[in-house]
Amino acid sequence: MSLIKDTEVYLNDVLEELGYCYDCKLVSSSVPSLGQFQLNVAMPLAKKYHETPRDIASKIVDRLDGRFTNVNIAGPGFINLSFSDDIIIKYMNEVINDFDVLVDKSKSKTIIVDYGGANAAKSLHVGHMRSANIGEAIKRVAKLYGNKVIGDVHLGDLGRQSGMLISELMLEKPDLVFFDPNYQGEYPKIDLTVDDLGRMYPRASIAAKEDQARMEQVRQITREVEEGRRGYLELWRQMVEISSADIKKVYDRLNCSFELWDGEMDALNYIPDVLKIMKPYLYESDGAMVMDVKIDDDKKEIPPLMVLKSDGSSKYETRDLATIYKRMKKYNPDCIWYVVDDRQALNFVQVFRGSYKSGLVKKETELCHFGFGTINGSDGKPFKTRDGGVMRLSDLLDMVKNEIRKKVRDNIDGEEKEEVIEKLTIATVKYADLLPYRQTDYIFDPVKFSSFEGKTGPYIMYTLVRCKSILRNNDMIDYKISIVNDAIRDMYVKVINLSNELYRAYVNASPNVLCEYLFELCNLYNKFYNDINISNEKDIELKNNYLSLTKLVSYIISNLLEVLAIEEVERM
Repeated sequence: MSLIKDTEVYLNDVLEELGYCYDCKLVSSSVPSLGQFQLNVAMPLAKKYHETPRDIASKIVDRLDGRFTNVNIAGPGFINLSFSDDIIIKYMNEVINDFDVLVDKSKSKTIIVDYGGANAAKSLHVGHMRSANIGEAIKRVAKLYGNKVIGDVHLGDLGRQSGMLISELMLEKPDLVFFDPNYQGEYPKIDLTVDDLGRMYPRASIAAKEDQARMEQVRQITREVEEGRRGYLELWRQMVEISSADIKKVYDRLNCSFELWDGEMDALNYIPDVLKIMKPYLYESDGAMVMDVKIDDDKKEIPPLMVLKSDGSSKYETRDLATIYKRMKKYNPDCIWYVVDDRQALNFVQVFRGSYKSGLVKKETELCHFGFGTINGSDGKPFKTRDGGVMRLSDLLDMVKNEIRKKVRDNIDGEEKEEVIEKLTIATVKYADLLPYRQTDYIFDPVKFSSFEGKTGPYIMYTLVRCKSILRNNDMIDYKISIVNDAIRDMYVKVINLSNELYRAYVNASPNVLCEYLFELCNLYNKFYNDINISNEKDIELKNNYLSLTKLVSYIISNLLEVLAIEEVERM
């Protein structure tokens, strides 16, 4: 149990002894000169128990034991308090050996995190980066709290791209057995590469836009893939497999891994069961089958959920419903979290309401959409290539890599240098992407974000490398946590508060708070480092204290980078 949580349990006992009932929270002080932490319970208790806030605050303060120092009451009843140095030292000695001490775990849940969403047979583009980075961080934070977490890439492997690519291949290689409806043998492996798919799709898309007959052919093929036409379905599965291998390489670069590589095709077999369950709630509208999902409290119009199109084919909402049904049958999760662009918010409102209303999920199952904003270029619009096209994610990574290459020192050679450059590239991209609150749009600046100074991934990494270098170059007699000045105390207090920040990141699906925390901790340490020459300190006990602090800061940074899926480097 963290020191924060343990203290909150104690404070709630104090309130109970005084005859009050309130779930109090210990938060960082808004005025550090008055104390390290604040207890803001007097005013809500005053309203509940009809006493003055000041009188309640005074009663609480009079009951507090010796674990606190500098206890005072500010304003109408804000209680400021600091932990005694003995309490801080005892706790830091626990943290330095066990990061889990900072994590207040509760009952374990089964959580599915849907955070890929790449379209099969297309390259990952810049827009896929936020889903990958935020989703991976959310998944790792949830695991930190002891949950069973299942990440699903959820490929967009159904839809018009199947019709586009198959129609194009039909023109290029019309004699393939996949196109023969009477063929009953085993299908061969198709001789295609990801580059072929990348060439074919734009050509098919342009042709379909210019030729109505071609577009109708695309629609027909797409429909027959969904309906399970044997040759088309096998051909499309192979195309998805070719594409997925390339997609996985980019996700691997971002340190994103998925327990499930499922897609919309995996839900097809569940659609009949879903339609049977939803049938009592569906009605016809312009030939389509829809469900009303609006509620009385809606502040804006929520359109009906379309489950089947007028031609009887499914929509992506149908496949979302079938995927939810499949997940409930196979994993019975407590929560399903979707890390998807905010522009899909209405779709999730409709799908979630339809799922609850029809009984596809139990009322206690948590369906959540954690939306995010867009990555924009210097013009404030979604990031594009110079010719106005959608930028491939791999191209963006290489653009950042070129900036990082200019900054890495020449004393690192060969394979090690390339490894350092690659890891710093990913650290740059991931930290910049995770730093803004997830629903905020932000401008991606490769030069600014690759700087070794300021609020950047390389700055955090540089601080960790500095800590490692100090520990490597100085012999330790004994690690000894103690408090010899205010700067050290401030850093230990910062570590104490990490349990609050971790919990915020967990319950709000907001890894940005951990990025902010890392920057603030690194700033405190670098200021301390610049003021004190650790290596030249002659007092052995004092030097050991400095090195113990360095070890602790290094340990915290390392663990938080792991949560954010950022790999460390030893030198830079």
